[in-house]
This record gives sequence, C-alpha cells and structure tokens, in this order.
Amino acid sequence: MNTAIREQIKVADEVWIVTALLHREKPSQADFSTEEIVERANRESVCESLRRGVYVHVVQHCVANRAPNPGRYRMLFETAPGRRRLFRKGDTYDPAREGAKTTPKPEDLPSEYSDLLTWYRDWCKSASGKVAASDPLRVMREISKGLWADENPDEYVRRLREGWE
Repeated sequence: MNTAIREQIKVADEVWIVTALLHREKPSQADFSTEEIVERANRESVCESLRRGVYVHVVQHCVANRAPNPGRYRMLFETAPGRRRLFRKGDTYDPAREGAKTTPKPEDLPSEYSDLLTWYRDWCKSASGKVAASDPLRVMREISKGLWADENPDEYVRRLREGWE
C-alpha cells in the first residue's frame, strides 16, 4: 500500500487494527496493557511510523467506558486500569459515546486487514453469553435474570407496601 493511502487511515482505526491483531495472535489473553497495544502499533507500522496520537487513543479517545475527551469512539473497553480489549456489544460505555463508531468501516481498512472485521464478528459471537468474572455488575445481572419473572412488578410493590401507613 502506498504511503499516501496509509496516511489516510484514522488513528482510531489503526488502534482497532493492532488490538484486533493482538487478540487474534494471543486468543487466550483476555486483555492487553496500553503499552502492549502501543508497542504492537509501532511494530505493525500501519502508517509507516508510530503516530503521536496512537497513545492518547489507546488511553482515552477509543475507550468506551471512559468519558469522551474529546474523542468518543467505542473501539476499546477498559477492563482494569491500564488494561484494554476490543469493545463488544453488551459492554458498558459512557452515555456520551452513544452511537459512536465501534469498528472501522470496511472501505477504510487497508486490504491486508480486511479479514479482521470477519474475525471480529466471530470473536464477538464466541464471547456472547459468557459473563466476565471480572465485572461484578454483569455477574449480578446474570445471576438475577428471571428472579422475579413470574411476578407482576406492580403487584410485588403493592405486596411490599401492605400494612404501611
């Protein structure tokens, strides 16, 4: 790919590409340090040399569950301080990032990375239904599913309030 086309790649798309590559190369690893992602971007040389914006995109602009400042992508998910993985449907995110981009557009990906979108869809499917043990809120949500499914919420509240003055 020529230099002019490579320089048109958005920094956020570059961050998504290298994080997807890390996930594909190390499938047993749930997440990666911000340093691992930046180092992988440096080694991959998607845009010839490492651009200065890569680090801030990994730390802030692409991270769904951080307040936007100013970037509002939802490409990465912070699993712990300094740890990231690709964002998946069902992950929590800052409400100000609603509707933001989660993957590169196919036409924005260099041809050598076009298979990553298919890989990503499969990766997300394989993870669906699994509850991240490191996320206590998701664990509680899963445990409590259907707990009151057989009772009308209004009737439940009315029953709780019986005898109140």
